[in-house]
Amino acid sequence: MFTKLKPVWLVAGRELKDQFRDWRVLTPMAILIFCFPILMNEFAKQTVNFLNQYNANLILERLVPFSIMIIGFFPITISLVVALESFVGEKERGTIEPMLSAPLDNWQLYFGKLLVGVITPLIASYLSIAFYLVMITRQDLVMPSFITLVQLILLTTAHATLMVSAAIVISVQSTTVKAANLLASFIVIPVAILMQGEAVMLFWGNDQVLWLAISGVMIISLLLIRVGIAHFQREYLLGREIDTINVGWLWRTFWKNFIGGANSLEAWYVHSLGSALRRIVPAILFLAVVAVVSVWLGHAWVMQNIPQVIAKSSPEDIQKLTAGVREMPNLTNLEAKLNAPFLFMNNTRAVAIIFLAGLFSFSVLGVLLYMVNIALMGGLFGVLQLLGISPWPLFLAGVVPHGVFEIPALMIGSAAMLYMGVVIVTPQTGKSMGEVILESLADWTKVFLGIVVPLLAIAAVIEAYLTPLLLAWVLK
Repeated sequence: MFTKLKPVWLVAGRELKDQFRDWRVLTPMAILIFCFPILMNEFAKQTVNFLNQYNANLILERLVPFSIMIIGFFPITISLVVALESFVGEKERGTIEPMLSAPLDNWQLYFGKLLVGVITPLIASYLSIAFYLVMITRQDLVMPSFITLVQLILLTTAHATLMVSAAIVISVQSTTVKAANLLASFIVIPVAILMQGEAVMLFWGNDQVLWLAISGVMIISLLLIRVGIAHFQREYLLGREIDTINVGWLWRTFWKNFIGGANSLEAWYVHSLGSALRRIVPAILFLAVVAVVSVWLGHAWVMQNIPQVIAKSSPEDIQKLTAGVREMPNLTNLEAKLNAPFLFMNNTRAVAIIFLAGLFSFSVLGVLLYMVNIALMGGLFGVLQLLGISPWPLFLAGVVPHGVFEIPALMIGSAAMLYMGVVIVTPQTGKSMGEVILESLADWTKVFLGIVVPLLAIAAVIEAYLTPLLLAWVLK
């Protein structure tokens, strides 16, 4: 094992020597390490002075951790240039041929570059955070707890791994350093948006959710590394000179896989759509298991947390809430408010959002959104049980009639999304990354138009016109 890892360290050592003797790399890093914490500290002082006027002690306790997260993020964005030019920069400098001709496996070469790309920003981030912590000890600011500090260090490490992994994938797929640098915005902006959500968790003091965020970022980082290795081809790096947008080739590749050689709608359903459906059967089975687990988790969460809320409520409030739930709602206008087109568009939009979330996260966020949708049923069961209402009649009348079409549609659409993520991170001999994405996108489109849309249309009609009648009959 150590023999195989030795070439990785040789590649990494060569790159580190080149970087740490280049003043154009060291100077911006030194400025960020020592100057940005001072600016952030001044910002914290002004914020403290402002918040002290309103006795916002809870916010003040979370201000320093928030500053640490921001201080750790900025050196990564600057050092990202090193990772972006890791392969394409070698190509432009004319030094890539000797490197690719070296007796190294693809994964050894790739991991050597990845290791350097991660180490450089992490050194800058850790030093910057340490400098900021030293300044905090000399001021009247609340130091974060040990657990929070560990979470922030791990979160910084996860961000660096995520951004560098994406940057190296871009470097492998780009033909010029200019193109790679322009594509860097697709790394920095999503991570900045992700950090906004993490900052909310930090100010809320929700440590458990923050651990989940760290785990999710690391999972996506590992998938990005897998994508890079799966689509790393030496001949591909040497053979391309410039990229052009060939709309005709894009459409032909997509349409060829979408039609699948069928010459009629029946043949398309049987052969083209049938083959796509067979490919996602393992994903469907996996998501069926995930659905069962999600329902159980939703029910368990409600049974564990809602009683605490009920315990703090007065008996009168509980009585009013129970009476309101037991009272038959006015269903006369339900058909006008929840008509079939509205329900169909709402459910279709939900499946599309799951697909888009999975597309940009290798199915991770898509599966999470799928779990949240399914977990709502378990949560509803738990709420009704806590209120002393039997959930089964309401479930059989209000969910089952349209759910037998809607839930399979959600599951099949999510399975196609999951299959797409798996295909992208799987090596495809003789195919470029663009071809793999187009073919898997065509498979998802076939499943969406051929199965998901018809099932959701049937479910919308039943939910709009039959479900209210059954609910009214049961609630009487």
